[in-house]
Formats: sequence, C-alpha cells, structure tokens
Amino acid sequence: MSSNSSNTVEITRNYYNSADANSFYGTIWGGEDIHIGLYETETDSIFDASYRTVQKLASMLTLTESTKVLDIGAGYGGSARYLAKNSGCHVDCLNLSEVQNERNRHKNQEQGLADRLEVINGNFEAIPSSEQQYDVVWSQDAILHSGNRRQVFEEVYRVLKPGGEFIFTDPMQSDDCPEGVLQPVLDRIHLDSMGSFGFYSKTAEEVGFEKIQIIEMNEQLVNHYNRIFMEIEAHSELLKNCSQEYIGRMKVGLDHWIEAGKKGYLSWGILHFRKKK
Repeated sequence: MSSNSSNTVEITRNYYNSADANSFYGTIWGGEDIHIGLYETETDSIFDASYRTVQKLASMLTLTESTKVLDIGAGYGGSARYLAKNSGCHVDCLNLSEVQNERNRHKNQEQGLADRLEVINGNFEAIPSSEQQYDVVWSQDAILHSGNRRQVFEEVYRVLKPGGEFIFTDPMQSDDCPEGVLQPVLDRIHLDSMGSFGFYSKTAEEVGFEKIQIIEMNEQLVNHYNRIFMEIEAHSELLKNCSQEYIGRMKVGLDHWIEAGKKGYLSWGILHFRKKK
C-alpha cells in the first residue's frame, strides 16, 4: 500500500469514527445505510430512496443461499442485511470504521442475522481474504475514499471466484470535467482526485474484468444531496448531538456537491463487471 493510500485510509477511518459523523449519518439516513438514494420525488425520505438503491443493485444479481458476498465499505450493514434476508446468502462486511462496525454487529444480532453476516475490521486496499473466496463483491459509494483505486480493483479481482461479479456505485467526476473545478469538493473529502465512468471501465478491463452493464444516473447525485440539505434545514433539532461546526461544514460541502452536480462535473451510477472464467 502506498503512503498516500495509507494516509487516505486513516483520514477516512478517523472521520467515520468521529461522534459527529456517526450521529449525523445514523440520524439522517435512519441508521441502516450511508449511500446515495434513488428518488422518485424530491420529498422521498432518504431512508426509502437509499433502500431503493439496494433493491436496484440486488435485482441485477442472482443470489441464493450458497452465494458468498463481500461488501467493501459496508458502513452500517443495511445492504448486507437486505441481501441476507431476501436471498439467504452469506455476507462478509468489510469496513474500516470500528464505530460503524459495532453498530452493524448490534443490528445483525437484533434482526437475527448474525449467523449469515460477519463484520470484519479492515480496508479494501488490502482485503483480508485468500484468493477466489467470493461469488459477488458489492460496494456503495465507498471506493472514492481510496488513495489507490486500481489497487482496490486488483484486490476485488483477487478474492472473486472465476465468473464472480463486482457491482458498485460511486460518486465520480464526469469524464469531461474541466481541470480544477472540483477542488472545493475534493478538499471537503480530503482527496486528490475522483474516479469516473471512463476510468473505472478502463481499469476494470486492464485488471481482467468484462463489463456486464453500466447505468448512468447522474441526476440522482444532485437529488440526494439536495434532499440531505433539505433534511438538515427542516429538522435541525434531530442533529442536536452534532456540533454546530460540523453541521456548518456539512452544509458548505453539500453546496459544493450540488453546484458541481448541476454543472455536469459530477457523475453517479451503477457499474457491474464480471471476472472472466
């Protein structure tokens, strides 16, 4: 792992372990998920829209009780619980935030799913697994936090069985994004760059994947961050456990995301690849 990669991982871990971040995401999303939702109207709840994203990704897979899934950047584990409940599959949740992992384990016990889900402390630049262990690797809006995204693809390829599938979403820059315009967004999330549909497609091919499907839904990124901003404004009392400084930075950051998205500088969607047999 490169020093830059290690630094990015540590910054992300510290952020998601913070009391402010845990309180914010647990409250605004409803405690199950931390990812972009699919909105049918601008007033859809964040919880419902996020659930819709999980349903959409799951509908693109064939899962059975014998399927073994790895969720990288699993957050609170809502997606993993959905998959286990609806297909009976086993899911390993790999995540770097010990605070999130503790909540994940508690919810798995609470919902009677602990026998089908394992929560693993770790990061996706060095997946703690031997080769060819998984039928599916799943990820939602997490790979952007890597300092070495190609290494993530190589690690996913390594742990997938031949014919295994890699499906993920990620906030990205557009392929024709002008240089420099995303600096406020990058500064907010402590990154030097973002992926793109073109970058991920090219990287996947170079690593050895074949493309199954790519679905661009760039408008949903703007819908989602608009909805979060609205929720903060309408229900500030729900965030009483978050510092005002944190909420202020969050609102400034959301403004940057929304503005860049409206200008077409940001992208989001579903990318689905298969490891060649």
